[in-house]
Amino acid sequence: MKRLSVLLTIAILLGSVFGVCSNAVEFTAESDAKSLILIEAETGKVLYEKDADLTLPPASVTKVMTMLLVMEAIDSGLISYDDMVTVSENAASMGGSQVFMQAGEQFSVHEMLKCVVVSSANDACVALAEYIAGSEEAFVEKMNARAAELGMTHTFFENTNGLDDTTVNHMTTARDIATMSAELITKHPKILEYSSIWMDSIRNGEFGLTNTNRLIRFYNGANGLKTGSTARAKFCISASAKRGDMQLICVVMAAETRDSRNEIAKKLFDYGFANYTYENFPAQELEEMRVLGGKSATVPLSYEGYDFVTDKVNAGKTECKITLPESVKAPVKAGDEIGKVVYELNGEVVAERPITAAADVERVGFYDVLYRMFKSFLY
Repeated sequence: MKRLSVLLTIAILLGSVFGVCSNAVEFTAESDAKSLILIEAETGKVLYEKDADLTLPPASVTKVMTMLLVMEAIDSGLISYDDMVTVSENAASMGGSQVFMQAGEQFSVHEMLKCVVVSSANDACVALAEYIAGSEEAFVEKMNARAAELGMTHTFFENTNGLDDTTVNHMTTARDIATMSAELITKHPKILEYSSIWMDSIRNGEFGLTNTNRLIRFYNGANGLKTGSTARAKFCISASAKRGDMQLICVVMAAETRDSRNEIAKKLFDYGFANYTYENFPAQELEEMRVLGGKSATVPLSYEGYDFVTDKVNAGKTECKITLPESVKAPVKAGDEIGKVVYELNGEVVAERPITAAADVERVGFYDVLYRMFKSFLY
């Protein structure tokens, strides 16, 4: 009876352990926000969502798209960080959050960008838009075109900054915001140097800037990205945080208060970091494969890496299986698919990558054969 009692106790303990593991990826935190999403930035994997396709006004989170276009203009060489931007009457007239730029005043693109990202300055936002596209209206056209390119099918912008006193259909979704946020921080990571600033200044230290995103100071790993609030939009945020190799983005829309918005974002990040892990199979070069009838006897092979996110219960369990023929016939072109790499988790295929030739190998001709015979005869 004692032995049976011990066995039952062990069984109960094991059951409770496995029960915790199986429920580890459930997110049940209460939320007063209308829409939520949590993704991993590099892979785009959705870790949690709630009404993520609900169209809502985004307030200043709009500026994520403005920031994306500014960074693309800088990285393409269209403008530079050192360019001086003159503030127009239109830019200076912007209400809401601002750094009180005066018409005719000049700031560098670097300072303007810092004002937009750190202090959510509407005046700096419009000034940058006018500098890049000639007018805010032309810049907004670029914003909508870029949104379409990114597959943001539920998004329409009417201005660059998210002020919605007079807008009619300035709307987006949590999923679309996550999409443009991931594009911004993965393709233009320098933006995180701006969004990680807690306090700074402009005008030679005379005007202080404090980050509107309190998570930067009070959440471990937070490195961005953009807050927003208006009476119509309520409290919104596209927040980013990184621990180890995993960069997360969470979007919270239409929360009732600033504090509840921030708490929801923290809980989403806590959930993501506690339950998921980022794993990587790096790109590889394989042993050269024999080529039949080629000018070269072998061809080098390679395949691209695979980055993925998995729940921690399955960490380290993904297997990499390579399928290749014994040889390949000439001609071979660089990039030709020769075989494949299959990634399996618990017996199920989660991804495939082609194994490709890394060089050209031409088919051997008559004179090549003759030369080889002659060379063989001599030596």
